[in-house]
Amino acid sequence: MKLNKHSLRITCALILSICSLSAQSAESAKVTTEANLSLWGLIQQGGWAMYPLGICSLVMFFLIFYAWKETQRGKFYTKEQTDSASKHLSDGSVKECTAALSSNNTLLGRALAPTIPKLDQDREKAEALFVENLEAEENSVSQWVTYLNVVASVAPMIGLLGTVSGMISAFQTIGRGGMGRPELLAGDIGEALITTATGLTIGIPAMIAYFVLRNRLNSAMIATAQAGTEIMDTSSGD
Repeated sequence: MKLNKHSLRITCALILSICSLSAQSAESAKVTTEANLSLWGLIQQGGWAMYPLGICSLVMFFLIFYAWKETQRGKFYTKEQTDSASKHLSDGSVKECTAALSSNNTLLGRALAPTIPKLDQDREKAEALFVENLEAEENSVSQWVTYLNVVASVAPMIGLLGTVSGMISAFQTIGRGGMGRPELLAGDIGEALITTATGLTIGIPAMIAYFVLRNRLNSAMIATAQAGTEIMDTSSGD
């Protein structure tokens, strides 16, 4: 009887020890998982592809803020500017009209001011010159919006390249005898998945911002062309 009680005590002690060790292992695995889920842990797990993807994300934010600033309506023309230019041109004051257009550094002023003195000489050539100047000004602004489309196309491709790199590393690990040890494949598989997700995370917002800013630029250019045409129509030479 004493022997059975002694054996029971030993068995209970072993069970408690095993439970304690299991709890410690689970807690350690939890801490390791939480560490790997941190931003720096994900960057490290993503491998080399995370660095060019990080550069793409910085470029994307810069282009969005800069293109948004450059496509504000005040960059194209102001109501005070158009009203003043129309009044001077209707009175026949070409110099005052040109000065009013050039007073603010706007897209309309840069495109229309050189054409005002030529309205009385040849209206068709003046209008053609105005259109050419508008196209040149639009190209200088739209290039920044176009770069967003480049980022939206390149970022997922870099992520895909990182995925291919991670899969190649995974197969090399399997070839070195890692088939029966899945923990050796975790880093390679993590690199393959994280880089793809990061590339899409950058590419999708960049593509949305590209279409939004392109439409914003087109609307501003149409309004600017209409404002310039209205100013030219007030010429006293008509």
